[in-house]
Parts: sequence; structure tokens; C-alpha cells
Amino acid sequence: MDPRNNPYAPGAGTPPPELAGRDELIESTAITLDRIRRGLAAKSVLMVGLRGVGKTVLLNRICQDARCRGFTTIELEAPEGLRLPALLAAPLHAALVRLSRRAAANQAVRRSLRALAGFVGAVKIGNDDINISLDVAPEPGLADSGNFAADLTALLESVGEAARTQDTAVALFVDELQYVDESELAALIAALHRAAQRQLPVVLVGAGLPQLVARTASAKSYAERLFSFPEIGPLAEDAARLAIEAPAKRLGVAFQPDALSMVLRETVCYAYFLQEWGKHCWDCAASSPVTLVDVEVASQEATAELDASFFRARFDRLTPSEKRYLRAMAERGGGPHRSGDVAETLGRSVRAVAPTRAKLIAKGMVYSPAHGDTAFTVPLFDDYLRRVLPFDAGG
Repeated sequence: MDPRNNPYAPGAGTPPPELAGRDELIESTAITLDRIRRGLAAKSVLMVGLRGVGKTVLLNRICQDARCRGFTTIELEAPEGLRLPALLAAPLHAALVRLSRRAAANQAVRRSLRALAGFVGAVKIGNDDINISLDVAPEPGLADSGNFAADLTALLESVGEAARTQDTAVALFVDELQYVDESELAALIAALHRAAQRQLPVVLVGAGLPQLVARTASAKSYAERLFSFPEIGPLAEDAARLAIEAPAKRLGVAFQPDALSMVLRETVCYAYFLQEWGKHCWDCAASSPVTLVDVEVASQEATAELDASFFRARFDRLTPSEKRYLRAMAERGGGPHRSGDVAETLGRSVRAVAPTRAKLIAKGMVYSPAHGDTAFTVPLFDDYLRRVLPFDAGG
């Protein structure tokens, strides 16, 4: 069929043509945001899940909906190695400028800009990551102490007070939150805690890998009472069917039942893989309906595409010892695996391979779903490793 009309959208955070199976989470988060805007109690939301489940798509959709409903939104992605102040300063400034341009802008809004100026000035000492020019003078003693946790709390308090005077709420959307330094994550949690105590309209909606739950608990013991942690997993089978069938049906194309069943088996109903298979099924099929033979060919092409991009990009970041550790995990299957069993497969002690495991967790390649367990953060990565890397425990 004509690839120009292909409706599927595999990509990093690319919205799918049919966002199936996520309505309940979208609605519950919208309720959270509305309650916080009204000064009512609600927990900030941290979505957790493996790579490829659609967390970024959900985060962007919830942010877009909030913006359309009058929220002041701030969007960040936390890459490895970049400090939170450097991430936060420019988009927060842009959000405050938007507030200041409202007809009803008042002293509280202008004070929040002065707080940001003081915050940036204090953080810039010894930090070259922040490149932002502010045309407002700081207010002495406001968010300028040089203590990051205290200054961030004061800053978000002033931002919340400004938002309340404008009948809006500031919603902070942060992707890849697991990469934020733990001390800075602790400061952010403390600042949100203070805002919640004062019933200020400031809320965090974040997304990250499963280790984010443990990282927030390690950063602040009360984090579990401040956040809800919805787990984003593979789609339910009926939602996965809809994600594949609905975009094709709108263009007059159908899937034979056995062909669709094979797509669901091959993708394990993960959102990103569904889009990849849908794309290749469309391109491989000569006409409607898409047949089992079409899916068999498409599966080979989709697997090759994933091996060359989605999997390979992560594999190439690994050191030889990290590759061996992951290959030992793959030798035992998809997991989770006891750390002792992985060490045994490598013919080494748990203590000897613990530093490698820790580095893999830091890189976001594995996580610990329970004490002593290790699991892949990338679905089907064990299959990929078995395809491309022979197992050599002593290598």
C-alpha cells in the first residue's frame, strides 16, 4: 500500500494516530490538576514504566490538555549530567513572563520574577550551565541564599502565590525524571511539599523509569505521601487491537484476525512496538486486508529496524563489561533475575559484579523491581542481545 498514506507513527514521543487504553489515566490526572488549581488536596503524579510504553506521549498529551484549560505549563526533559537549575531556569522564566503579560498581572507576579532573578544569581556562582538573561532586579533575601533547597522552596512559593492571584496553576512537566541528581530531586520534593502544605497551585507531573519510585523514596522519606505513581505498562489486548485497527480502518484498510493476533504476539502489546509493526505491515501489504504473510514479512523488517535504531542506540552506550552483564541476564531469559543468579552465570561473585550493575542502573538500562532482583528497562532487549552478541561468561 502507498507509504505516503501510512498512518502509523513510530518515534520517540511521537503521538500515535490512536491513543488507546490511556483514557482513565488522562482523566485522573486532569482531576488532580483541577483540584490543585482550586486549592484542594491532591498528589502530584509520577508515571513510571519501561522504555517504549508511551510515557512521553502521555506526558505531552496531559500537558497539552492542561495548557488548553488555562494552566501555566512548564516542560522539561532531564538528560543525564545536566543540573536541575539549568533545566528549570529558562522555561520557568518564560512561564512567568507569560503570566506578567496578562491584563490582571500584579505585584505577586512581578515578585516571582524577582525571586527567579535572585535564584539564578545565587545558582550561577560556580555553575556555568545557566545561560539566561533577566531584565528584572532581584529582591534581596528572596531565593538568593545560595542554599539550593531553601532557594527552590522560596522560588516555588512565590510562583505559586503569583499563579493563585491569576486563577491559574503552574504545572511542571518533567520527562526522564530518574536522571535528576538525588540531592536536587530531594530539593524539588521539599519545595513541592511546602507548596502542598500552603495549598499553593503548583504541581508536578513527571515520567521516568521504574527506579524513579525508589529514588524519590531515597531522596525524601515522605515522597510516597506526596506523589502517586501510576505504572504504565503494555496495553491491554483490546486497546492494542484498537491501536492497530482504528488508524487503518479510517483509511479503508482491515487486518485479517490471524494477522492482527500475530502483531499482538510479536509486540507484546507495547505501544512503541505496535506503531513499528503497524508501519511495516502497511508498507509490506499490497492491498487490504493485511494478511498473516504480510505480518511475517513485516516482523522481519520491524525487527531489523529496531535492531538498527531502538536497541542499537542503547547497546552502543555500554562498556564491554556492561554488555557481558546484560548478556548474562539475557542468557537466563527476560527476567527479572536474582543478582546472584546473574553473577553465577558470569562465573563471578555478586560483590565483583555489583559495580557494573550499579552503572547499568545509573544509565537506565536495568532497574531493581525488588531487593536483589534485576530487570531490563527496555522490553525485548534480551531477544536483541541473543541475536547480536554471543554469550561468553569469561570474556
